[in-house]
Amino acid sequence: MVVTQNNQVATKAMSYYLNSENHLDPGPIYVRENGQLHMVNLALDGVRSSLQKPRPFRLFPKGFSVELCMNREDDTAQKEKTDHFIFTYTREGNLRYSAKSLFSLVLGFISDNVDHIDSLIGFPEQIAEKLFSAAEARQKFTEPGAGLRALQKFTEAYGSLVLCSLCLRNRYLVISEKLEEIKSFRELTCLDLSCCKLGDEHELLEHLTNEALSSVTQLHLKDNCLSDAGVRKMTAPVRVMKRGLENLTLLDLSCNPEITDAGIGYLFSFRKLNCLDISGTGLKDVKAVKHKLQTHIGLVHSKVPLKEFDHSNCKTEGWADQIVLQWERVTSEAVKPRETGEPRTAAQHFYGTRARAEAPVKCPLADTHGNSSEKLQFYKEEAPDCHGPLLKREAVSSQESKKSKKRAFEEPEKEQSNSSQSSKQKYVCLAVEDWDLLNSY
Repeated sequence: MVVTQNNQVATKAMSYYLNSENHLDPGPIYVRENGQLHMVNLALDGVRSSLQKPRPFRLFPKGFSVELCMNREDDTAQKEKTDHFIFTYTREGNLRYSAKSLFSLVLGFISDNVDHIDSLIGFPEQIAEKLFSAAEARQKFTEPGAGLRALQKFTEAYGSLVLCSLCLRNRYLVISEKLEEIKSFRELTCLDLSCCKLGDEHELLEHLTNEALSSVTQLHLKDNCLSDAGVRKMTAPVRVMKRGLENLTLLDLSCNPEITDAGIGYLFSFRKLNCLDISGTGLKDVKAVKHKLQTHIGLVHSKVPLKEFDHSNCKTEGWADQIVLQWERVTSEAVKPRETGEPRTAAQHFYGTRARAEAPVKCPLADTHGNSSEKLQFYKEEAPDCHGPLLKREAVSSQESKKSKKRAFEEPEKEQSNSSQSSKQKYVCLAVEDWDLLNSY
């Protein structure tokens, strides 16, 4: 502030300005005298006494209120943001706000109270998807109790849109912690429960026979400690009432050594089954099982691994895919491995034992493309989406290449004597039935 009058007038104006109640901090005060600027000493004329208690600097005037932006109705309860305004900054650095649309305000309010919705049946899918995303952003589905109720409202109304494919491969912790949420999903088409060690008496195995999962077409139960009793329980609704997993087209029961020849007999009720994997089971008469599968449901043994069982097709897909990933992240953080193994190492040194190389527990999914002779995978020949015939032709060609390599190491005399026979065998590898099968595709 610059005062250009004489000293007496400047001092009176300065004291009046500083003693006034409604003023902002003026900063240093200068007085121009004879063409020169002089800073006024604030200690003169009793001005110091007025500045001993400086007033706080106000960013907004007294009449400004922030009640429009915050909900202060109940401070003791959970504070909820109404988010009625969008605050931004201009290029000049000024604070600017604009009101949200009525649709956004209503959507936010409903998502905050999504667990109190009676029903969503008949509600438009486009709006429901936005409502689901808004509730997910507010982490409403992670709240105990309320999250389950909210998820059930969506699954009852929209079924496969919420989740059409669920992959819980090697996620036994997620199953144990979120079993009720998993059971709320409806109209799944693909379900992967491989390497979860469920057993015959698990509640989820019983839930597979529910009418809500009758839409499942692909079911992976690899390495789940199943036996003949579990297979009998899983197929009982189909065998007795023609309900349950009647639409199943792909089934993976591999790496369950307690399943025997008797358990395979229960699978004959799956008339729509196109692909079956029973590798690593406790079969005694493999030849008889192959014959029964081909006779009853038309499944033929594949000589090479089928790509339907490489566990790459089943992925979690739907509105709730991020929720499942969040469940997995929460459970993995809750059960973290020990950072150091010093106590165990110290005990081993004390007792004089040699440290044991602990290999991590791994699901036997990496051995999918192992030795084809150990695989017991079956496909239906007339299935249009099955890749068995193509793989069969590859197997025949590989066998022919092996035979040609084997003949290359034989004695030349034997080759000359049997040259005509070997040339005939090349053309005899495919019989008339095989040619008819190839021509049908």
